[in-house]
Amino acid sequence: MHKEIGGYLELERFTGPMLHEKALALSSGRACLSYLIEQRGIRKIALPDFNCDVVEAVCRAHELDIRFYPVGADLRPKALKTEDDEWFYLVNFYGQLPADELQSIAERVPRLIVDNAQAYFDLPLKGVDTLYTCRKFLGVPDGGFVYTDAPERELPADESRERMDFVLGRFERPAGEYFAAAAQNNEALSMEPKRMSALTENLLHAVDYERVKRIRTENFRRLHEGLGERNLLKVRLTEGGYAYPLMLPEGQTIRKKLIEQKIFVPMLWPNVPGQQPEDSEACRLAEQILPLPCDQRYGAEEMDFIIRAVRDCLNP
Repeated sequence: MHKEIGGYLELERFTGPMLHEKALALSSGRACLSYLIEQRGIRKIALPDFNCDVVEAVCRAHELDIRFYPVGADLRPKALKTEDDEWFYLVNFYGQLPADELQSIAERVPRLIVDNAQAYFDLPLKGVDTLYTCRKFLGVPDGGFVYTDAPERELPADESRERMDFVLGRFERPAGEYFAAAAQNNEALSMEPKRMSALTENLLHAVDYERVKRIRTENFRRLHEGLGERNLLKVRLTEGGYAYPLMLPEGQTIRKKLIEQKIFVPMLWPNVPGQQPEDSEACRLAEQILPLPCDQRYGAEEMDFIIRAVRDCLNP
């Protein structure tokens, strides 16, 4: 049967260049990890103790033998040892691992997966399996990319039209009205490997990536200039940063005060305090790091407002 001709118009087809064109475009970051596990035949994996519970859930769904390794206050693994046939899952927290350091790690760790969910604008290393998540940086409901030389296989296509409500709603209405829908979407994303939906891929072709990268870089730098001296983390300035990681002893208290001022600062990975010892480094990182927004919706005025709000919390 031939393609339909005529009738009402749908969403425009966008043709701009898409970042990560050469990667395999899948339905989500978790689907990318699931795909790697299946295509690489992974049976054992080392995961950071400070991490998203979705990663662990994917690994458990595949019945992997999991070992947890500690993450230090510098957001780096405290040890890089691997056991026989074990894969090492390395998270590039807040894009703080520069390419030369990642290259050094790759030369020491034979079976490495790099999670660049928080480093969308960092290009992958040649020959290193690398994952990306679209919705942490861009206004899409799903989507992920994986770079790998593992054998490819045919996959069914995902569909996103029924997941667009919170993305479109947030464009015209306050975030609070669609927060529950966004959270529900996050929980509902499948780990089953599927090709990226035509809708999400089309939207990604409409993005001005240089603009997004430039604004995020400028905002990240401005927050660092205004708050870096109080930061317990030694932060490296990044290109196209995900969020500015401000670590303060009073992190939990300040988070609540910022939210009261409609500065929405999440606690990433709230699962960690319930899974790791209370006095662990992982718990301290989860509770004390404030991921301050620095995305492309905002500029100097909003960054200065955040800086003043944090300073007021620190100096009431």
